[in-house]
Amino acid sequence: MLKGLQVAFLGGDTRHLEMILRFVEWDANVVLIGFEQIHDRFNGVSMAKLAKEVLRKADVLILPVVGTDEDGRVESSYSTDTLVLDNVCMDWLPKHAKIYTGAAKPYLKNLCRNHGIDLVELFNRDDVAIYNSIPTAEGAIMMAIQNTDITIHGSRCMVLGFGRTGLTLAGMLQRLGAQVKVGVQKPDQFARASAMNFQPFFTKDLNDEVLDTDMIFNTVPDIILAAHVITRISHRAIIIDLASKPGGTDFRFAEKRGIKALLAPSLPGLVAPKTAGHILANALCELIQDELRPDQVMEYA
Repeated sequence: MLKGLQVAFLGGDTRHLEMILRFVEWDANVVLIGFEQIHDRFNGVSMAKLAKEVLRKADVLILPVVGTDEDGRVESSYSTDTLVLDNVCMDWLPKHAKIYTGAAKPYLKNLCRNHGIDLVELFNRDDVAIYNSIPTAEGAIMMAIQNTDITIHGSRCMVLGFGRTGLTLAGMLQRLGAQVKVGVQKPDQFARASAMNFQPFFTKDLNDEVLDTDMIFNTVPDIILAAHVITRISHRAIIIDLASKPGGTDFRFAEKRGIKALLAPSLPGLVAPKTAGHILANALCELIQDELRPDQVMEYA
């Protein structure tokens, strides 16, 4: 229980609605900034503008999973206001406050560092990333089904990257009956993929491996599907890029070649926001309770 903890949500999307509900259940004091257009009102929650009198009380500030952009702007699906987290806002926060987000860009990292405010990136946690890979993989497969005229079963699929999302996605595709190639960078990943009955290859050989592939799923955040690779891809193939913006695909050249290439970041919030919000809320509660001092635990109990 987090009774007495002052929690401010600054912007967010459908995932945050589930997170808000969980914090209310845990008896925290919750204030919402940038949520004036939500249809359902939450009991025991207050609405506010981004102002000094709100942030100076905050023990916890929760941002969208993408944090801020490089100009400090904060996205909200439920507001038309321009929300900006800047030096003035950081001066309003008490020094013991913590900021939580999914993954932070350099602007937000530097802002917190300069003001001595702790920043916690939830997607750096293995448990969050692994749980989050499930709705990501399901969403990628949904997009493939919607945008192709063949079944997953019997198709020739390629997954680029064998991290937490790549591993989950490759496994799902294989269980649906696809022939799955996996592009890896390290010998241990090659061995793991081989042991799991995938067809591994090193991404340095991608140019030769993309021939006769029906579906390509990319999780690598660097430009891996460059123009010289795309020229080797069949016109009937589809590329689904799961890497964070701007992705790992030369989308301009893919369009020029007549190859359908879709950028699909943040799929958990689109295809399973309740589950994604539940994952983030549980991680947040665990982190907050672990980081509280014994005297704070007594206060919030």
